[in-house]
Amino acid sequence: MSLPSTETSSTESLSTQSPSTETDPAAVQATEGQAGKDGKDGVQRRTNVRWKLFLLLLVLVAVNYIDRGSISVALPIIQKEFNMAPELVGLLLSAFFWTYALMQIPVGLLIDKFGPRKVMTASCVGWGAATAASGMAGGFLSMFIARLGIGVTEAGVMPAGGKLNAIWMHKSERGRGATILDAGAPLGAGLGGILIAGLIAATGSWRSSFVIAGAATVLMGLAVWWYVRDNPRQHRGVNAAEAEYIEASHAAEDAEAELDGSKGRRALLPYLKFRSFWAMCFGWLGFNGVFYGLLTWGPLYLAQAKGFDLKTIGWSTFVIFGAGFVGEILGGAIADKWRAAGASANRVMRTLLGTSSVVVVGGLIGVTVVADPTTAVVLLSVVMFFLRWVGLFWSIPSILGGRTNAGVLGGAMNFSGNISGFVTPIAVGLIVGATGSYTWALLYFVGSAIIMGVSVLMLDYNRRLPV
Repeated sequence: MSLPSTETSSTESLSTQSPSTETDPAAVQATEGQAGKDGKDGVQRRTNVRWKLFLLLLVLVAVNYIDRGSISVALPIIQKEFNMAPELVGLLLSAFFWTYALMQIPVGLLIDKFGPRKVMTASCVGWGAATAASGMAGGFLSMFIARLGIGVTEAGVMPAGGKLNAIWMHKSERGRGATILDAGAPLGAGLGGILIAGLIAATGSWRSSFVIAGAATVLMGLAVWWYVRDNPRQHRGVNAAEAEYIEASHAAEDAEAELDGSKGRRALLPYLKFRSFWAMCFGWLGFNGVFYGLLTWGPLYLAQAKGFDLKTIGWSTFVIFGAGFVGEILGGAIADKWRAAGASANRVMRTLLGTSSVVVVGGLIGVTVVADPTTAVVLLSVVMFFLRWVGLFWSIPSILGGRTNAGVLGGAMNFSGNISGFVTPIAVGLIVGATGSYTWALLYFVGSAIIMGVSVLMLDYNRRLPV
């Protein structure tokens, strides 16, 4: 399949192609074959390939988080086997995020240049191999290196998903597209607790569970290559009605952007002078300070502070992160429905994300004062339900940068967020090691939620930045 030209914007590749001249012949044949499938009123009914593609991405991101969170579930066993102090545990948990964060902007540039399909496929195969390799680690150092490798190879997934949201989704659907994509994170974190714990129980080894998870990831990479395309016109399942529906939305957005002075240049540096760019970055940094803190240290917190065994940790993790999955899907649906009713983007996003921030801060403070383990799990579930509304942020790179720069802006946003990824596990390890308690660690999460709350209220969601 041919990719859109790297010398033109996605707008040009969508709006100027015709099925007979620019696309794969197989896709043309499929489109023509579907042209006669009209509705009762004689108008061709749109196919819904874009939604099927995003369901595949949901599964992919879920597998992504099963793999990256697997070490947290197995950590009580690994910590004992490798004889690691809390500070060393924090260092190991942070290893993934060091390389993952550093690769975000470079991989975003690669996505904008070569297209998300190639980058996402390579990412899947690479991180599957690295996950399997982590199951063969003989000690702290080799496990640390394997986690660095997983960080490098996983880096392309989320920015590529943000780019696909810009390319494939109608403007009125991007809230749902963003949250379907990002909902794979809590779904994978929740299922990972059960699946990894179950694999450890079934195989009698945490090592075997990592190898199996890595092999499944490589298979996901093959599925991505088979189904994902960088342009709706290239997909054999997309009919003319669906392609034109998407293209009409893109054309309208581009016309609005031209009125705002946008030139559609492929660049990152010009965005640094805008408040909304920094609000996007700090909002995602604060969000991940909470989410990654609970993802990496949550299972150990339940084991050490609440006395849970491995099986109970698995199910508690499923409940907490499962609530996040439900909350994220619901948040995306509310945002799109409210926008369709005529509300401005600023009103919708600031209200939803501001409410989310207030509830998250209150819930985390509640966790610090309750002693009952069940109540703590309930409060953490409420926190995760509202926290995941901020998954709407994956629509922001396309809002601020359009399709031309959605990849690099998504990379910049995710780079900022994953600074929290490598700082938070280390900080929590130092706090727990110094105090022997998780109270101040939870208050660290409260501070992150406050940063998130201030940022989501400062961001202008109404227009593309004039770059």
